[in-house]
Amino acid sequence: MAEPDAAAAPAAKLRRDSNPFQHNEYPNSLFGEILDWMLAPLLLLWPISIAATNHVASYIANQPYDQALADNVASIMRLVSIDGDRVTVNLPASARTLLHVEDNDVLFYQVVGPNSKLLHGDREIPWPNLPPQVEARKILFRDDRIEADNVRIAYAFIPVKSGLPPVVVQVAETLRKREELASRIISGVLLPQFAIIPLAVILVYLGLTRGIAPLHKLRDRIRRRRPTDLSPIPVYPVPDEVRPLVVAFNEMMGRLEDNLQAQQRFIAQAAHQMRTPLTGLKTQTEIALSETDPAQMRHALQLIAESTDRASHMINQLLILARAEASHEKLHRVVPVDLDALARDVAGEWVVRALAKQIDLGFEGNGAPLMVSGVPLLLRELLANLVDNAIKYTPRQGCVTLRVHGSNRAVVEVDDDGIGIPVEESANVFERFYRVLGTDVDGSGLGLPIAAEIAELHQARIELLPGTKGRGCLFRVSFPERPHAAGQHAAVPQRPTAGNFPVGL
Repeated sequence: MAEPDAAAAPAAKLRRDSNPFQHNEYPNSLFGEILDWMLAPLLLLWPISIAATNHVASYIANQPYDQALADNVASIMRLVSIDGDRVTVNLPASARTLLHVEDNDVLFYQVVGPNSKLLHGDREIPWPNLPPQVEARKILFRDDRIEADNVRIAYAFIPVKSGLPPVVVQVAETLRKREELASRIISGVLLPQFAIIPLAVILVYLGLTRGIAPLHKLRDRIRRRRPTDLSPIPVYPVPDEVRPLVVAFNEMMGRLEDNLQAQQRFIAQAAHQMRTPLTGLKTQTEIALSETDPAQMRHALQLIAESTDRASHMINQLLILARAEASHEKLHRVVPVDLDALARDVAGEWVVRALAKQIDLGFEGNGAPLMVSGVPLLLRELLANLVDNAIKYTPRQGCVTLRVHGSNRAVVEVDDDGIGIPVEESANVFERFYRVLGTDVDGSGLGLPIAAEIAELHQARIELLPGTKGRGCLFRVSFPERPHAAGQHAAVPQRPTAGNFPVGL
């Protein structure tokens, strides 16, 4: 039983590797992204909230105890008597005892005379900095240390007489009660947050789940559709944020349906067109098999060969059209192409065909490189189809000219003096399998549609105009406008004929 599992493992791995959504390129879902962006600020603000709460709690805890210290300082100042430069403190022993009685904290007091002599109290309290302007009996506060303890000190200055330093009254208290009160405040504020934050996370999760539920419904509606159903998705029940995406999706489905219909029409037309040469081949083969005269048999085989050539040419044209319709960005790389050199090469390739029909095939170049962005293989096919069409519908002793010119906009023209195309039919010549009636020229009706398809892929415009000699046709392909290239010169027409093309064509 281990062998089937071992054989299935590579197949499962291949399926996983072929699914782009299984890779780490898309690690997060939309739900996860929204959840992250909602919870990350919350978790970032929580430490800031703790710090702010601690600051506010300390401020609140200081208020009543600072007031008590200030009252003690004021009480001591009322017991200080000043007579000239003599300072006395009428502080009873019971009051001195009360100043040191505290449950948790240690209280210190101090009265220092103008001669910096300790009159009453504790020496441990540090001496304050004397301000430049002493405000009499104004109670001030500062933080300091007494031995290993942090203390809060309230102090005031009592002026004596001019020229003498003021009397200093100080009361100091350790910070245990303040810290305990601040801790109780912080605990009362933060403990509920430990329950609120997880509850907020759960509510956010449930809210997001409910918020994206319409997306799941939209997904289910799309999944329930038949593979052939390309009709638009109803937009009215879709959330506003997703509506533009659904509209764009409907537009894409519309384009896809148009392409599928065009493909079906093309396949039907191609099958119809291929039926004719295949039927002829079968008929001619049956005739050749029934012939006993070698000359008649040879004639029948020659007809079979010609029919085979026509069928082969049509198949090649169909393949070229399919390649032109495909995404050429995927199949071919767009590169700078010298249109002048490419057109010269194409004209040289068709010289033999033109000579065989006694047609004067001419080329009028730009006289300098004429660069466009495109796919060389497809551009060559475009020019070849236009030249082929011109030679095919131009009678013997006629004239065909391949012309390239332009500066900011590259233009290619194929001009002939052939039978021409009636004005009422000029709009149909770029349709597939369409052929002008009244001509005895063999053709597939695909050459001009292929040229139009390639021109559209290169964002160029193809036009059918009257021939410059008063008869025939002029096919003009105008490429997109581009910045003027340095060193580009005006067109220098030259016209070698089919009998005197320069070497290299």
